[in-house]
Amino acid sequence: MKDNGETGSEKNKLLREGGTLNPHPETILDPKFHEYDFFDPHDLVQVRYEMLRRVSVENASITDVTQEYGVSRPTYYQAKTNLETEGLAGLVPKKRGPHGPHKLGPEMIAFLKRQHLPEQPIRARHLAELLYERFGVRVHPRTIERVLAQKKTP
Repeated sequence: MKDNGETGSEKNKLLREGGTLNPHPETILDPKFHEYDFFDPHDLVQVRYEMLRRVSVENASITDVTQEYGVSRPTYYQAKTNLETEGLAGLVPKKRGPHGPHKLGPEMIAFLKRQHLPEQPIRARHLAELLYERFGVRVHPRTIERVLAQKKTP
């Protein structure tokens, strides 16, 4: 039987650092997560895997399982797709937000690289102004510095 005390705080710290701490363990209603130490409602990867296993192996209804695990049907289907395409790694939450210079298309990056001379320091503020004049897009100078500092790919 599972102890209702504050067990696993070190594990929770590691889960948080790894980005896999379930922010809402109280929404997990599946009894095994409350009866057995093996099942940890704080471990988001384990929760997602068990949710998918219940439907796939035990033939539980998706509606019942999503309610039992406190998730929406789209969340269930996304987790299912992620597991099918990426394996267990697909159940690890992805970083949210933009991944890279999302405002800068290839044409704008090429423009910046043509304006910048490698032997001179990056004039990011000036380049941001030129980018705005040419493309009508405002970009933070630090974004320009990062783009120009990237190593060229072969």
